[in-house]
Amino acid sequence: MALNGFFDFFHKGKTFRPKKKFAHGTIRYSLYKQAQASLNSGINLRTAVKLPQGEDTNDWIAVHVVDFFNRINLIYGTISEYCTQQTCPTMSGGPRFEYLWADGDKFKKPTPLPAREYISNLMDWIEMQINNQDLFPCTSDKPFPKNFSSHCSKILARLHRVFVHVYIHHFHNIVAIAAEAHVNTCYKHFYYFVTEFDLVSQKELEPLSEMAIKICKDPPI
Repeated sequence: MALNGFFDFFHKGKTFRPKKKFAHGTIRYSLYKQAQASLNSGINLRTAVKLPQGEDTNDWIAVHVVDFFNRINLIYGTISEYCTQQTCPTMSGGPRFEYLWADGDKFKKPTPLPAREYISNLMDWIEMQINNQDLFPCTSDKPFPKNFSSHCSKILARLHRVFVHVYIHHFHNIVAIAAEAHVNTCYKHFYYFVTEFDLVSQKELEPLSEMAIKICKDPPI
């Protein structure tokens, strides 16, 4: 596939999970459109992630959590056929990093799983969180929970693990569809956002730290 290969997957619906959307007329829909307009304008990504003046931090974080969920689903969907129990028997990022799954429900204790099964469980778990009106209220008249930021930190840290696995074990598959520039841009956007709001620890970011130094070079504003 040539340059359009990555986007062909999107139009064919080859995402790992259905895309989540914001309801028209809500504050979050407006913020989402504002964020997309900034990205499409070619603006410095460090600038694009900053909280717009007068807006609520929790609304801004909620918009980005859902957006990153959609984007990372799309990225993983493009290579998921190559991520099998045989090729990826563990959810890892090279020999130094292995991730165990626990959700407090079906998997009460940290459990080693094949990468595909881990990511499937992860996406199910995140979908449950963002569909939970007590955690992600749809309207501005219902307040966010007090622990909303820490809850989003956990979601984003786990989504980062998908980036780790894709970059370390499947980047050749991304290159094969000429999508590496797009994936790098998605990662830069994610990296700038979580570091701007201190949502993911340096320990979680460590597996891709050397790459981040090389590609996340937008000058600070």
